[in-house]
Amino acid sequence: MSVVLYHNPDCSKSRALKSALEDRGQSFSVISYLQTPLSRSEILAVIGLLTEPPGAMVRKDRRFSELELDPSQYGEKASAENVADLLVDHPELMQRPILRGGHRAAIGRPLEQALDLL
Repeated sequence: MSVVLYHNPDCSKSRALKSALEDRGQSFSVISYLQTPLSRSEILAVIGLLTEPPGAMVRKDRRFSELELDPSQYGEKASAENVADLLVDHPELMQRPILRGGHRAAIGRPLEQALDLL
């Protein structure tokens, strides 16, 4: 199974998942999505592999507020298309870490949720 970690090295949860994968001896590739932003089609593909609704991929943090975005537009009922459009324009709002393995993906909050893919 090919395993991919969508990683932000500035995020402690992302670093913790990377370390957990290394400690397990799991082979995986790393995509530092802030340096190499995902395309709209790549974002839609990840959304399609998640068990959570598309809006779960959006971090509603300080940056989200600074952009004066409407939380209801990117909440539980958000469309995959709206989320993909937002994350193409603002990759820093992508939830992290995300682990993709086989035909599934999981947001690593908590980390065990991502590790359960393996």
